[in-house]
Amino acid sequence: MALVAFVVNRTLLRDPRRFLLRCRTAATDRGWDPWFGPAAGVQDSLALTRRAVAAGASLVFAAGGDGTVRACVEALAGTGVPLAIVPLGTANLTARALGVPSRDGRAVEAGFGGRDHAIDLGHVTLVEGAGGTWFAAMAGIGLDAAVVAGAGERLKRRLGWAAYAAAGVRRLALPPREFTIRPDGAEPLHRRARSVVVANAGLLPGGFTLLPAARLDDGLLDVGILAPSGGWDWIRLAGRVLAQGGRQDRALECLQARRVQVSADTVLPRQIDGEIVAPGRALSVSVCPGTLTVRLPG
Repeated sequence: MALVAFVVNRTLLRDPRRFLLRCRTAATDRGWDPWFGPAAGVQDSLALTRRAVAAGASLVFAAGGDGTVRACVEALAGTGVPLAIVPLGTANLTARALGVPSRDGRAVEAGFGGRDHAIDLGHVTLVEGAGGTWFAAMAGIGLDAAVVAGAGERLKRRLGWAAYAAAGVRRLALPPREFTIRPDGAEPLHRRARSVVVANAGLLPGGFTLLPAARLDDGLLDVGILAPSGGWDWIRLAGRVLAQGGRQDRALECLQARRVQVSADTVLPRQIDGEIVAPGRALSVSVCPGTLTVRLPG
């Protein structure tokens, strides 16, 4: 029988035994041999996924939040082994972008009954000359990362995706910074902004759309330069996000590129797919078309 691996963040499950039984039953009913990797964090998920691939897994389920998905992406990039997602986290940005059902039972069914599709990944370098890491949804520097850091696990358990909104309101007064953005090696753009995000998928927690042109399989990165200057700009930006509008204005400038270098005038928070990484002054990101095979709902 073909081997299917379930990399599961058990900390996000209310009833782990029930969930694992559901996965085992779904697998054996379809003639798959199930393999389980219980994870307690991102590094566990990465090691377990690599172990599953080495064991010959023909399909891997990432059951967890965006951190679990990113760890599985890191291990599966370029292997051709399909990734299915069971969204258990708060934001679930990659799962939402792929149209994966939010209920775990339906997501498992979609993983077994769906179709394979190649998507792009972003590759981000945090330190010049050092190795990089993959991401599926979005990397950012500045306010967006500060909001992610402020929406701690306790707040997310209590409020769900609204924890990000609560954290954002408390950080609206953070001052803008000077950014330099160089897309595709062109002349640099100098902007005074709150944050710069580089996206493969343009969604925010809660399913709201920040960058409506972003597609997972278009061979491009979408760059958002967030530069609201005051309360009215924030209101306009919120209305634009809610309306999924594509109009450019001073609060949110958008551009597309295959690679982009972002640098700031000071050390700032940074995040990759909703996971906080070491603060720094720069992000260097490139798109890698068709690097990951995912299982889309049929």
